[in-house]
Amino acid sequence: MTEDRHDEPLLAEGGGPEAPGAPGEEIERLRSALVRLAAEFDNYRKAIAREQEILREKARDEAALALLPVYDALQRALLAHADEEPSPLREGLIQVQGLVEEALRRLGCEGYDSVGKAFDPLYHEALFVEESDAERNVILAEFERGFVRDGRVVRPAKVKVSLGRDQEVSERDGEREDHRD
Repeated sequence: MTEDRHDEPLLAEGGGPEAPGAPGEEIERLRSALVRLAAEFDNYRKAIAREQEILREKARDEAALALLPVYDALQRALLAHADEEPSPLREGLIQVQGLVEEALRRLGCEGYDSVGKAFDPLYHEALFVEESDAERNVILAEFERGFVRDGRVVRPAKVKVSLGRDQEVSERDGEREDHRD
């Protein structure tokens, strides 16, 4: 059986026991490398956590986008039967719509109203424009409700926007013609 000797000096890389201060320098080099390695691992762990959160957010967005056509179909079905007497079909549609709305809420999605508000291209998609008595760029009708999640638009509202009054349009056209001369 061999006996380990602990009283022999540690060898520095490429050197012998004759290198003065070598064990202390080697320990400091290893300690420094260990600290760098720990910092790199911590940065890696944080990067992975950020990527996982981004993937979770994308998955929530995709789940919400998959539910929105169902929500829209239920809205149209309820509008088609709005003036009918209460029926089991209508009550069932209302219950299913409530379930879809609850699922959207659990995903963090909230619908927003657009009618009567100013058109904002970040929140609205203009499908139609129309001359009306309403001010210019005011939303007249909403065809599909818009939804946001955590302050980000998941789906913009599809809307009809006012061009303003006939006189305003005519006056602007007249001004343009005057400036062309």
